[in-house]
Amino acid sequence: MIANAVYQLKIERFDRTCRFELSWGKGQQLFATLEYPETLTKLYQEWQRIYLSFYKTGLRGRVQGSGSGVVPKVDWHNKLIEAEATFLQAFNRWLRSAELFEIRQEITMSNSGSNATSNIIILLTCYQLELERLPWEAWEILINLAQERPIQIIRTPPNIREGNFSAVRYKQRRKNRILVIVGDDTGLHFQTELTALKSLSRLTEIKFVGWQLEQEEYIIRQNVCQAIADPQGWDLLCFLGHSNEAEITGGKIAIAPNIHLTISEISPYLTQAKQRGLQFAIFNSCCGLNIAASLINLGLSQVIIMREQIHNQVAQEFLLQFLLNLTQFKNVYECMFSASKYLQQEKLKYPSAYLIPSIFGHPKAELFQLQPNSISHKLKQFLPTRNEAIVLSILTAASLYIPLQDYLLDRRIFIQAVYRQITHQIPIQKTPSPTLLVQIDNESIRREKDISNPKPMPRHYLAKLVDKLAELDAKVIGIDYLLHRPSEIEIRDQKLAQSLINAVQKPQPAWIVLVTNEGINGERLTPLPEIVSPNWSLQGEMNLIGGYMQLATPQINDPHALPFSYLLALAYRSNFEVENNTIQPKLQNQREFLIQIQESLKLENKSLFSSKSYLQPFTEFSYIFGQMWLHPVIDYSIPPQQVYDRIPAWKLLNNQISASQKSHLQKQVVIIAPGGYKEAGVAVSGLDFFPKPAAICYWRTDNDCLNQRREFTGAEIHAYMVHHHLNNSMIIPIPDLWTIAIAGLLGKFTLITLNKRDRQHKNQKNSLSKNTLTPKQKEWIILIISGATGYGIITLQTYITVGILLPWLLPSLTFLTYALPVFVRENFHD
Repeated sequence: MIANAVYQLKIERFDRTCRFELSWGKGQQLFATLEYPETLTKLYQEWQRIYLSFYKTGLRGRVQGSGSGVVPKVDWHNKLIEAEATFLQAFNRWLRSAELFEIRQEITMSNSGSNATSNIIILLTCYQLELERLPWEAWEILINLAQERPIQIIRTPPNIREGNFSAVRYKQRRKNRILVIVGDDTGLHFQTELTALKSLSRLTEIKFVGWQLEQEEYIIRQNVCQAIADPQGWDLLCFLGHSNEAEITGGKIAIAPNIHLTISEISPYLTQAKQRGLQFAIFNSCCGLNIAASLINLGLSQVIIMREQIHNQVAQEFLLQFLLNLTQFKNVYECMFSASKYLQQEKLKYPSAYLIPSIFGHPKAELFQLQPNSISHKLKQFLPTRNEAIVLSILTAASLYIPLQDYLLDRRIFIQAVYRQITHQIPIQKTPSPTLLVQIDNESIRREKDISNPKPMPRHYLAKLVDKLAELDAKVIGIDYLLHRPSEIEIRDQKLAQSLINAVQKPQPAWIVLVTNEGINGERLTPLPEIVSPNWSLQGEMNLIGGYMQLATPQINDPHALPFSYLLALAYRSNFEVENNTIQPKLQNQREFLIQIQESLKLENKSLFSSKSYLQPFTEFSYIFGQMWLHPVIDYSIPPQQVYDRIPAWKLLNNQISASQKSHLQKQVVIIAPGGYKEAGVAVSGLDFFPKPAAICYWRTDNDCLNQRREFTGAEIHAYMVHHHLNNSMIIPIPDLWTIAIAGLLGKFTLITLNKRDRQHKNQKNSLSKNTLTPKQKEWIILIISGATGYGIITLQTYITVGILLPWLLPSLTFLTYALPVFVRENFHD
């Protein structure tokens, strides 16, 4: 929000000269002295005489008699139009004098170029009543500038004794409270205005106080004074009736026929009302200059009055238009400006009437406006503006675009890895790592003379690896090769089948875990029954879903659709963590081995994994929209050496393995898998290569990681998932969309709060030189940076401590969308 340009303009007459003093900012000021044209006073008096002659009946004041006699018929309408034009022409010609050039230029410059402000506010103080009567609101410099920026001219009286204005704390009410004093209606009609005021009852608490026939005079006075000083307080005071100037007593109002109250009489009650929250008053009556000065002197925020006599119908139209704008929650200046504009547009009907209203204000007060009280209005405050909606739409689309989300997730886990290392929060390493990868790499293929074509991998070579692992007493053997088709050399399938049987027949049988896949037509591609039987092996889905965990479904119809990594973890727990486990693979089993395990666990009321290892209904529901809400991610912020060990297949077969590695192998999940040769893949060569996560590049200190991104194998991903299942270390990501919504609400709430505080505490000593940052702007920058940094650290620590991944970038950008308007304000008041 760009700050207002606030000027204090003081005008004082000394005999035949006028002194203009313009001050602004941090002590800047300009002075000018020019001759006051006596013709201006005569033209004003002539306009006033014709004005009163045109509106001679129905005035809300008392006009003295002007003699008797036969008055000829005169076209007062035409005379009034001519008198107004002549007077305003002379008035603006005087204000265009060369002596005022610098003052006009200064005001003009505040409205142009890089120093353009949202509003130009001129606090006008006239030291003589004859100057105060002039229609300064019609100054043409204001009209010209208004074409570019809104202009507000607010009159301030010369004397303001209430210096503790900023300390007044207005009551926070459920509804604004309005007191309407209905005064002497002799010759007037208030019904239209009363009806309009009553319509405000849906937004405000409104009370009417007035006189009644045969009521004693002191009772009428007492009722009005007690109503003003109501202990509950008021926000707005409205007077309808006759009023007039009275310099000594501060003006007077007619509260009943021939019964007047002076402002000095009701000052104690108005002071109490002000202390209880009274901010604004409107006197829809005549000649209110003294009244306005008196009330501002008491400390009210603003007062709207009529400087001249005003016709009853004009007063009605003005109040109707004023209230119409007030119910749209515009401030009182905007309401008065709109109502005056309406009267100007109705010039044929109400000539010169638009020149009569004026607003007086306390220099340090914010402009009063009704506050929405209903829930719907309060909620509307949180609706985004057009620019905010555009930015939020972009950020929302970004939060739903999976490729971008995958990219941000990869970078976020990289930062998490750096944070773990810097803060020494890397998990304590288990010895051994839970998984050993036996990788068939290019060197293994080169050393094996019987492998002429590694696609598909010859079954007899897999058999040799199974035999070696069985020889070393491996308890869990996983094979990350799909065995759904027979090989061209049948004896090789037989060899693998026999190796698997031998491993299961050992006194301490090995658990065999194989992979399945879903075919193009939706059929399940399972290992050949000639090679292995599900009655003594486990078979799980091998497909991977980017950086997300494969999850088991609690109520799944197809046991072969359980994730490969989940079944490996199940085998590990059953062998190494469950005491006296009686369920073991046996060749003579008549039912599927997995079903036996599930029944045994159900019978013993055991659950080997936390609920995070299973697909939750809400996450499954998000799949409908192509999202992965609350789907656990793979935590690559843990160093790979704590997740798995690796050994090339050829080293295993050549016994190039240490004694400690052999003993570790007996307590690990061993996965026989492709180790980086280009032919690896189920249908298309190279499909077993995946983009290397940025965090893995960090842990391995790859200098050229970006050029070697497709060197991460599926088996390594399976190993990470086995680790997470075994450690119940699932990282649950909170959807960016949710945090964007929360950040938007917090940002809007912050913006509303800061704007409210700014309005309540602002003084109007604004500087128009804004080339440097103000202290408040610097504080706001520090606050933004500190808040974003603090939130970032919280998200990093929350990831480690409670396993929750809170997004940082998109919600921070969302909050910045609301913070930026506060930051760019040219002034941020204390």
